[in-house]
Amino acid sequence: MKNRIVLIALAVLLLPLTALAQKDIFEKYSDNNDVTYVNIKPKMFQMIAKIGIDTDDAEAKAYMDMVKSITSFKTIVTDNQSISGDIAKWVKSKSSSLEELMEVKDDGTNVNFYVKEGKDADHVKELLIFVNGIDKVMEEKIEINGKERRIETVVVSLTGDIDLNEISKLTDKMNIPGGKHLEKNK
Repeated sequence: MKNRIVLIALAVLLLPLTALAQKDIFEKYSDNNDVTYVNIKPKMFQMIAKIGIDTDDAEAKAYMDMVKSITSFKTIVTDNQSISGDIAKWVKSKSSSLEELMEVKDDGTNVNFYVKEGKDADHVKELLIFVNGIDKVMEEKIEINGKERRIETVVVSLTGDIDLNEISKLTDKMNIPGGKHLEKNK
């Protein structure tokens, strides 16, 4: 009985250390030269919300409402196979706390959409998009921050009060592969 109590106490003490060991993938690679890293802070979304839209265009208003509901946007883009493998492992471990919304496999490219449930069936707290193998369908390199790259992996994390009925429009505007499939599944 004493051994069980000691083991439980050790497990409780070590739990915070294991959480620290699993560093967020975005933090881990934010300063790495082999990735393009974007992190839009909550203040930016607050500024966008203050700008507002003075238009009768319903689509523009819906787009602005969707942007206002986002509290965090992070993305990593890389062509480094080692980093791509690390990102894939992180997504796999992270996805255990999320629900897979959709998976698209096409010509060697895999696109996975994961969500954390929100206030109702149409809203999510988090949307995680993982795209791997883009290099198999992209023939040319693209220039990112003055460097020519052939993109292999993209991971995008959006948090907030995200309306799934509008998110396909955002992924379409961002040219995220597989985004058009979200609209088909509504």
